[in-house]
Amino acid sequence: MKNLIRQRAGEGRPSLGTFYEMGGTMAAECVGIGGMDFLIVDTEHGPFEAETALLAILAAERRGCAPFVRARDLSRPAILKLLDVGAMGVIVPDVRTVEEVKKLVEYAKYYPLGRRGYAPTLSSAFGCADYAQNVDQLFSTSNRETLLIPQCETKEALEHIEEIAAIEGVDGIFVGPYDLSVALGKPAQLEDPELLAAIDRVLAACKAQGKLSMIFSNAPEATVRFLKQGFDCVACGMDTLFLIQAVRSYVADVKRRLAE
Repeated sequence: MKNLIRQRAGEGRPSLGTFYEMGGTMAAECVGIGGMDFLIVDTEHGPFEAETALLAILAAERRGCAPFVRARDLSRPAILKLLDVGAMGVIVPDVRTVEEVKKLVEYAKYYPLGRRGYAPTLSSAFGCADYAQNVDQLFSTSNRETLLIPQCETKEALEHIEEIAAIEGVDGIFVGPYDLSVALGKPAQLEDPELLAAIDRVLAACKAQGKLSMIFSNAPEATVRFLKQGFDCVACGMDTLFLIQAVRSYVADVKRRLAE
């Protein structure tokens, strides 16, 4: 088991990904074929459960694209099932308190960091993977390579971000600029100084603890800015929007040529 995104970050190489909303294994494969380093199967806003997330995970892995999943909520089953079907990282939305994050560590990490339940599941080739032959090695490898990434998208999480980032078992923080802007009373004002300062604060907290820093971007200019700012990973839009934009561009090009 090797987490390619953690490896890239350790080598100082940033990663690009996108949210997977379309469904279907071919959509997940196309994300990898197109050159994305990771995808995020969205079980919060998307129509997916663990069974369909599994199909996207397998398709992404086939194309060398690291499969992350955004959990639907903060519950133990929502976290555990995604890890058991092979998610290399779980992004958790709507985090508000330090206590919630400590609970997430219990759900997502094996002993001694947490209390993740043990079972021979697909994530370890049903216990047949080389690293799974020894329980201590299974636990240590899984704890290191499968990532727990709370989202900072609430005012409460922002207020405690330094403490959250410092928790052992938290592997990184994912910034949700849109929801965070709403939480700050500046809906979708993505260039507002207060929001930009909040993003700086989250990034600084991650850097101080050596944790992975991730953020959502809605445009290439913002993606480049975040990468130059020092973020390890940027989730660029979503697969649905990439498809819509490509179709619109093609249709507009045909109409322009016909009008010439």
